[in-house]
Amino acid sequence: MIEVAISPEEGWSGPTDWQALADRAVATALRHSPYAELLDADALVEVSVRFTDDDEVQGLNGSYRAKDRPTNVLSFPMVQPDLLPGLANTDDGEILLGDIVLASGVCEREAAERGVPVETHATHLIVHGTLHLLGLDHLDEATGDAMEAVERAALAAIGIDDPYAVEDD
Repeated sequence: MIEVAISPEEGWSGPTDWQALADRAVATALRHSPYAELLDADALVEVSVRFTDDDEVQGLNGSYRAKDRPTNVLSFPMVQPDLLPGLANTDDGEILLGDIVLASGVCEREAAERGVPVETHATHLIVHGTLHLLGLDHLDEATGDAMEAVERAALAAIGIDDPYAVEDD
């Protein structure tokens, strides 16, 4: 069972059901990742998603990545990548994958630049963040291509166009 705990805050308003959006994005990312078996795990698999403002994300980005600027999404994995293949070894019935934090202003600006609804871009960022929690990364071209392939498949499964497609003018 997957549990997504969210805490909507500043800048994330309107009629959107952010809980449903986060639930779907996390489950979709898991389903298309190398760890899809987590969807059927006996353990409770938990991901925390925080919707907040640019200032909070800038503070976190400065503290944890030494980058004094807001970014669209930050991921804080709680499971060491070498433990992921054997996650059945949980002793308390819970697997805390980690935290994902999204910045409202950055997300809104990027969505506008891409010509997509904020909800679509936020879904992409949560899928991206979930994959980071699972140990996928984009530190070089090969790992970046592999991660993007998983993202594309996950997003396509829920009807979201390829966010990495390059438009020809």
